[in-house]
Amino acid sequence: MSPHGCHNRLLHGPAGPPHPALTAVLDPTARTWLDDGAAQVAAEPAAVRRLFPAARRRCGHARLTDYWTVDEAARAVLLTALPLRGQALADEVTRLHRHGDPAEQRAILRTLPLLDLGDLALPLVRETLRGNDTTLIEAALGPYAAAHLPDAEYRQAVLKCVFCEIPLDRVTGLGARADRELARMLADFAHERIVAGRDVPQDIVPVVRAFPDVIGAELNQALKEEG
Repeated sequence: MSPHGCHNRLLHGPAGPPHPALTAVLDPTARTWLDDGAAQVAAEPAAVRRLFPAARRRCGHARLTDYWTVDEAARAVLLTALPLRGQALADEVTRLHRHGDPAEQRAILRTLPLLDLGDLALPLVRETLRGNDTTLIEAALGPYAAAHLPDAEYRQAVLKCVFCEIPLDRVTGLGARADRELARMLADFAHERIVAGRDVPQDIVPVVRAFPDVIGAELNQALKEEG
């Protein structure tokens, strides 16, 4: 069992481009718009700059799956239609992110695992993690960050989630990437909470308990009392 010890709804992220799921929910007009848009982007990459912001208005924004909303999935279809690779793709995605509203930025962050970018999109993840929009932080800590974010930065991101009260089951890959140093950092955080007379967030407990040597006597007693 993983140190985190619970189901992570974003652990696997997108299984692939969400076009098939969208086909089932879009009305004919929206479906035609998206199909035509993807074809335009494939033929002329710059077309994505016009189409990407319009996806929410043209396709809607209801929940599609645990991972996608309809507009995020539609935008993912447009992004994955781009015929660009490497730095050229990273530059276009960065441009869309820079000029996008939070909904557009979430769509980009959620689509990163479907794009062949290697480490080139890490600046977008890092920029997001410096901010305070919890919906964007959650989107940034998806499968792409789990695969590419260096250990020290991943640990800091998890700690930020704890401070921002983002449930840790929304952090992709925590079960695989939790290590002793992260457990120590969370144990220190828990100790500070205890000293301040505050409750210890329950979702850090499995990570800390997976590395018993980081638990002091006071914290051990508190964890026993917590259950």
